[in-house]
Amino acid sequence: QVQLVESGGGLVQPGGSLRLSCAASGFTLDSYAIGWFRQAPGKEREAVSCISSSDGNTYYADSVKGRFAISRDKAKNTVYLQMNSLRPGDTAVYYCASSRRSCGGTYDYWGQGTQVTVSS
Repeated sequence: QVQLVESGGGLVQPGGSLRLSCAASGFTLDSYAIGWFRQAPGKEREAVSCISSSDGNTYYADSVKGRFAISRDKAKNTVYLQMNSLRPGDTAVYYCASSRRSCGGTYDYWGQGTQVTVSS
């Protein structure tokens, strides 16, 4: 059974850090582009970051560039999103998803999401 499971969310103060994990079962993550998305209450879902399958290139939304870093651990079949210098505006449910083609392609599988709350 194909499954993506996010973890690592929580409550953090502004300026703090969190590392989100996206663990896969039923398929090999490094054969797919993996994207991180987020959705805040009352807002549309937005793409945050992506790591491609073919060359490992990474992409970031302008709002998180220089603060977030995406990486892949092939041995653990897991993709991480390291989030530093967190702001209240980063508060959202974060989802990971897989694409067979590319970061700009259709995402086939989605995790259940993990809540990130940035507040003092």
